[in-house]
Amino acid sequence: MSATRRQILAATGAATTGIAFTGAVSELFTGSAAALGPGHSGYGPLITDPDGLLDLPKGFRYQVLSREGDPLRSGEGLVPSNHDGMAAFAGRRGRTHLVRNHENRKNAPLAVPTVEGLTYDPMGKGGCTALELDGRGNVLGERVAIAGTAVNCAGGPTPWNTWLTCEETEDRAGTNGYTKDHGFIFEVDGADPHRSGAVPLTAMGRFQHEAIAVDPHSGIVYETEDAFDHPFGLFYRFLPEKPLGGLGSLRAGGALEAMRVPGVPDLSVIQEAGTVFDRVEWVPVPDPLARETAIRFQDFGPRGITHAQKLEGCYWGDRSVYFVSSFARGSDGSGADHFGQVWKYEPHRRRLTLVIVFGPDTDIDLPGESPDNICLAPGGGLMVCEDGGGAQHVFGVTRRGEVYAMARNAQALTSAATATGGTAEKPEWGEFAGVTFAPDGATMYVNCYTPGTTFAVTGPWR
Repeated sequence: MSATRRQILAATGAATTGIAFTGAVSELFTGSAAALGPGHSGYGPLITDPDGLLDLPKGFRYQVLSREGDPLRSGEGLVPSNHDGMAAFAGRRGRTHLVRNHENRKNAPLAVPTVEGLTYDPMGKGGCTALELDGRGNVLGERVAIAGTAVNCAGGPTPWNTWLTCEETEDRAGTNGYTKDHGFIFEVDGADPHRSGAVPLTAMGRFQHEAIAVDPHSGIVYETEDAFDHPFGLFYRFLPEKPLGGLGSLRAGGALEAMRVPGVPDLSVIQEAGTVFDRVEWVPVPDPLARETAIRFQDFGPRGITHAQKLEGCYWGDRSVYFVSSFARGSDGSGADHFGQVWKYEPHRRRLTLVIVFGPDTDIDLPGESPDNICLAPGGGLMVCEDGGGAQHVFGVTRRGEVYAMARNAQALTSAATATGGTAEKPEWGEFAGVTFAPDGATMYVNCYTPGTTFAVTGPWR
């Protein structure tokens, strides 16, 4: 990616950090309208961490819960590489269960250790690990939750407190040494992984999955496809045979459909925040298993289907599902360029709205390049993980539309051997991923992708 920063552009003028936006940002929040109060635009400037790990505002502190290469407390091996999507679930006696993805490809330095009963394909290096924390945030346990999967990027929680982990690949058996087909969603029970096992939810489609969000009223599961190359990914919904049926119910199957916006083959051509489409259609996917042809290449009839480049974050809130297009580039085949969009789909109205449009900025000190993982803050706000070049941040957007930096990765990648190619002269920093909050809202958990690090951030949250 480009090393330039992105900023959110605003119709109402620049926010207090110098970053602005377009769009009805208040629609993204479910907390109290007065959650931050007048005049508050965040928590102040970031303070340089003397330990060189994580820069936070004054009054906030972090705890390192887990680092790649350290021994798993279960004794099953070492903490794997490439920490990605994550969610937190309430456990018994005030405990918290964190389920964390590892986006490992074949060249990952530390694979998820294979464990009997939890391994799908012994040649897959991806999967999930699960941490158990006590009421004070201390780590009680850390173990493998699923292994033998591939490129576990993001996912999403279910209303019955399990994690759906998504494989961002379309590799078949015999490719890259795999013994089984990949490109599936798997259900993971962080409290007891052996209850969920390693069973692909094949009816939910085989494609380059990114994230999911479950409608807690209907049980419909919405899915994003992170396809970088043309034709780009689709936005899906899965209609389960046993909606809201609890652990294992998604194995019963269902119908997979893709979204069609009539007259719009490519969402990137829509540039004006607030644009509304009132006639969204859902079209059955011809072959969800992509036996011969990847889904995005399949024939959806003479009216076609609607594509979008880099569909990533996906979450549920305010009776709607929100999903992110991280960027689009005309040079890649998109219909237009943008630097990030947030879309809102209202199922009860079958209505799609472009809520936020991101735009370019040349100030490398400002956060906001290529939005990726997103979550709602319990006090009423949005937290966004940055995935781009140069410095990497977690930044927030208040209900009033002000953008502020919440955290900055201080772990510079200076080795030319790193995936980013950082050097001492031009360092790079690993992206943030998996931002999520504890069930009580008092702790923010977030991953540094590389070097794989899981942080717990506490402080004067409003």
